[in-house]
Amino acid sequence: MARPNDDVADLLFEYADLISITGGDAFKARVYEKAARAVAGFHDNVADLDQRGVERIPGVGRSIAAKIVEYMTTGRVAAIEELRAGIPDGVRRLTAVPGLGPKRALQLYRELGISSIDDLAAAIQAGQLRELKGLGEKSEAKLLHGIDLLRSTGGRSKLHVAEELARRLVATIATVDGCQRCAYAGSLRRMRETIGDVDILAAADRSAPLMEALVAQPDVAEVVARGETKTSVRTVAGVHVDLRVVPLAAWGAAMQYFTGSAAHNVRIRELAVRAGLKLSEYGLFDAGTGELLVSETEAEVYERLGLPWIPPELREDRGEIEAALRGDLPDVIAADALRGDLHTHTNLTDGQASAEDMVATAAARGYEYYAITDHAPDLYMQRMSDEKMLAQRTRAHALDGAYSGMRVLHGTELNIGPDGEVDWPAEFLAGFDVCVASVHSHFTQSSDDMTRRLIRACENPHVHIIGHLTGRKIGRRAPIDADLDAVFAACARTGTALEINSHPDRLDLHDEHILRARRHGVKFAINSDAHSTIHLPYVRYGVGMARRGWLTGADVINTWPLERLRSFLAV
Repeated sequence: MARPNDDVADLLFEYADLISITGGDAFKARVYEKAARAVAGFHDNVADLDQRGVERIPGVGRSIAAKIVEYMTTGRVAAIEELRAGIPDGVRRLTAVPGLGPKRALQLYRELGISSIDDLAAAIQAGQLRELKGLGEKSEAKLLHGIDLLRSTGGRSKLHVAEELARRLVATIATVDGCQRCAYAGSLRRMRETIGDVDILAAADRSAPLMEALVAQPDVAEVVARGETKTSVRTVAGVHVDLRVVPLAAWGAAMQYFTGSAAHNVRIRELAVRAGLKLSEYGLFDAGTGELLVSETEAEVYERLGLPWIPPELREDRGEIEAALRGDLPDVIAADALRGDLHTHTNLTDGQASAEDMVATAAARGYEYYAITDHAPDLYMQRMSDEKMLAQRTRAHALDGAYSGMRVLHGTELNIGPDGEVDWPAEFLAGFDVCVASVHSHFTQSSDDMTRRLIRACENPHVHIIGHLTGRKIGRRAPIDADLDAVFAACARTGTALEINSHPDRLDLHDEHILRARRHGVKFAINSDAHSTIHLPYVRYGVGMARRGWLTGADVINTWPLERLRSFLAV
């Protein structure tokens, strides 16, 4: 089930939308949005807090706290129910389209009767939107693009949502009497950025108790199919889950088979056929005699086919089999290889935790170094100033080494302006240990202008890392239009690292971009972009993207010892 904080955050975001749709106070809507982000990023479980405890969450006042307590106590909020009653369901559905705000959604409903995504697409194709004030061909094109973006992730879960569900189900099934092994497989094990179905594999002599444990889960809404070897369910959130049970002796072959991808498995089966063998989820067999040759471990299956074990993240038929046959498979970055995090935020700008809390949590993760990189002044809503940043630098220096000897670096996340300029002049930038520069606005520039903009930022000698390069938000905002290969070449030429932003809403760069940038000789930084202490572990998703992009530890600057990192940053 979802974390209670996330449920409350969704409710507060909905209330903010409802306020906007009904023409309410825009400031009040922003207050609820800010509170939603604060609750989502708060470290304690909101369900365990009373009114006074909820009020201690930054950005949550007495009135909002009362609504949260009301929801946790009764499962509803009267004020929200009242607003919901006056808004057609279709209007809320329309606001899921990127680029379509609540007021415009209400206009479309009232004037054209549009109450679904399909209705909207049909109206655009018929040219009906051009009849409305404030809309034209450009608006239609933008909305069509938003519909395509929304549909591109239709029915798929973000990586962290699927992982949380899978980990909980695996933990539950593993405790069932008779369960010998249990793990998740499929695209989740391959760390794809979005997940269609959650595949869980278990080993047991009797499958029935394990199947019963799955269907008895409180968030299972529907049992799609139930059998001796496979049971499929759909959760309340709409996630499809398959549980397969195999004999323990077949575990390795089953894990290989159900991890996929389909294209990788086809290539593996072709190798088996050419060797006179037959591969299934139950083992690798002699095709002539039917004799079982190997099945207990994945490594045995691959070895019998003349291959080393191939990491799950590489199993996409993108040259991994050929590389394995040549002995050129990369030693991809290990899950625990990061020595530090070089892009994080505190409550000085839009973070939810103090510098002390962020540093202490980072130190508890065993980091050797950690960078605070709050936003610079051109992101005006953060109200940054020279004085605030210099005061934070003094604070960061005081924290340096104070927690388990971890070194604290003071940095900033700069804004790459439309012309490629960044916030502060060179003399001020020279005082930072690390500067991340990112695009935060003007996302619709032409490809040529955006390319020039990014290359100019790369050429700034004080910019060390380009953050979340494409600016995408999965299912919500399309990536920028730029000649990325030209940007990759510029990064390699100037020695500017590219960030793999680990936040599951971004995962930017994604694996295909990483593969291309790697061929240019680019170095990378895997960062959390944490705005709360609970975001710091997100780096595991960035590491997953890096592994899918064939990166080794040597390719990633924050796997390096501090002195080597400092040398890189000083160039």
